[in-house]
Amino acid sequence: MVLKIFFPQCCNRADSGLLVGRWITGHDSAVVLAVIHYPFIPGQVKQYLQQVQAQSGVELSVLGSWSLPTESQEGMESFLRDLSTIFPQERWLQVSRQIGKTGFNCDVLNPAQNGRAAQREAKKKKGEEDEKSDGYAGHKGNNNEEEEKVIFIHYEQRNVMLSQLHPIENGVSDPKTDAPSELRQMFQTVASSQPLFFLDKYDDGPLKLTHWQSEGREASIIAELFKQASVPLCRLISWLLSIWVWVCNIWVFSLYPLRFLASKLSTCVQLSYRTEHMKTLSSPKPATDHTDFMRKATIMVSFLVDVALGVLLILWLYRDNHIPMLANALVPAADHVAKELEELLQWLMGAPAGLKMNRALDQVLGRFFLYHIHLWISYIRLMSPFIEGILWYGGLSACFGLTFALSLFSDMVALLTFHIYCFYVYGARLYCLKIYGLSSLWRLFRGKKWNVLRQRVDSCSYDLDQLFIGTLLFTILLFLLPTTALYYLVFTLLRLVVVLFQGVLHLSVDFINSFPLFALGLRVCRPYRLAEGVKFRVLCDEPGTALHLQMEMNPLKFNTVVQTYRTPTYSCYPKDSWATLVKKLFVGELIYPWKHKSTKTD
Repeated sequence: MVLKIFFPQCCNRADSGLLVGRWITGHDSAVVLAVIHYPFIPGQVKQYLQQVQAQSGVELSVLGSWSLPTESQEGMESFLRDLSTIFPQERWLQVSRQIGKTGFNCDVLNPAQNGRAAQREAKKKKGEEDEKSDGYAGHKGNNNEEEEKVIFIHYEQRNVMLSQLHPIENGVSDPKTDAPSELRQMFQTVASSQPLFFLDKYDDGPLKLTHWQSEGREASIIAELFKQASVPLCRLISWLLSIWVWVCNIWVFSLYPLRFLASKLSTCVQLSYRTEHMKTLSSPKPATDHTDFMRKATIMVSFLVDVALGVLLILWLYRDNHIPMLANALVPAADHVAKELEELLQWLMGAPAGLKMNRALDQVLGRFFLYHIHLWISYIRLMSPFIEGILWYGGLSACFGLTFALSLFSDMVALLTFHIYCFYVYGARLYCLKIYGLSSLWRLFRGKKWNVLRQRVDSCSYDLDQLFIGTLLFTILLFLLPTTALYYLVFTLLRLVVVLFQGVLHLSVDFINSFPLFALGLRVCRPYRLAEGVKFRVLCDEPGTALHLQMEMNPLKFNTVVQTYRTPTYSCYPKDSWATLVKKLFVGELIYPWKHKSTKTD
């Protein structure tokens, strides 16, 4: 039988006293949290442990005694062993450290064995027993009792207390079926025992303890000032957010056109997303668990980085007259795009790539699209005097963050390329109409029809007139299909270029919003905070002493950190597969970058 004792490294050279900790439920192991030094009053020790247990919720108890022999404390080991009658336990750990040895000696005693141990100690003083029994890791009784081996596992108490073992258990497990592992219980015990670590050697109290903060509590003046200043700041932000939400909930903004337009503009979507973030950050409720804390910290860091990048963009825009330069270059660029589209349509109206098109349909479609281009050129020239002002005031949105500037730029690209979107919709609808017409007429030739109610293809008998009309329509649609397909192909490629550019902007916004920069910084600077597991190395294996192991943290992998702590955003919905996208392009269905996979279409 092996008994595992998790022993803090800070207590290796502590003065003699009592071991305070907890027995791990369901496992033959114990966690040592602190050492209470002699002299002490047992009643005060019990009262102190009850207070700490009420604050932390951890079942603390006196596990045994710790003895570090010194010249001024002769006979301390027998005195500490006798304390097992005052602090009754099923097993009493009598840990001692010999001078000149690195390892510890541990005797595991129960109430029946404690009296025999005292008798052997008396005999040892008289020289009746040999000293060869001093180095055993477990106690061997006189009645052929089984020897119990002990393994000491040394751990860094501060690292374990601040660490989070992954994967994180969010659900509440049933203790009968899903009992937590031994290692996870050990981590939870150390993390929940923070009230025990508040007492240091500088406190004028009746008890003196040794733990990781016994040399003085860690504190930061900057952190304390930030905590004090965050309370009124959170109240102010909450008040401003309540006013903003009240304004957004006015019935005028709830009308269908405005609501529909706001759901399609990237700027409005990003504004609502940041509003939810600020509500989370300004909440007066503290973080309840590690996941909530990491989420708030990630949101806070991403918001600060976003604002910092936005300020850098403002400094670049409003220095050296970059905004007038952009405004002067935007109108000629739009005219150049319109001119290139005119040349493309003139090429399509002729004999593109030597293909023979339907002359009448080709002329009708070409003139129709040319008319829209002329309307668009007139619109651009009408708006040209106001473009500089739009850019000047739009650039100020970067003070809210770079994501707002990118979202506004995406909306401007959508407005400036609206004519390309119209061409794509016209060509796609016409092409889709012919594709579905040809498929329906093809079923007519085979004596089939589409059953709308049952959503399947059924057999059907047609008369001669229906077959004749179907043949004429099929021939007309088939010969007109190449001309329509060419226009659809050209405008679909143009539309895909615009969608690809907007997709790069949306991915940039999504990257800034969701990238767990705080978690990655924590992984780089303090890798023990995010632990994937532990590893052990042999620390001491001296003959006559127990086996000593050093527990070290295995930090979480970088890709796991990103996947675990990435903040979900509004664009994180299931995308269509490549096969579905190709199918939509082939049959002429419209492709909307904002449409979710679950959205129903006709």
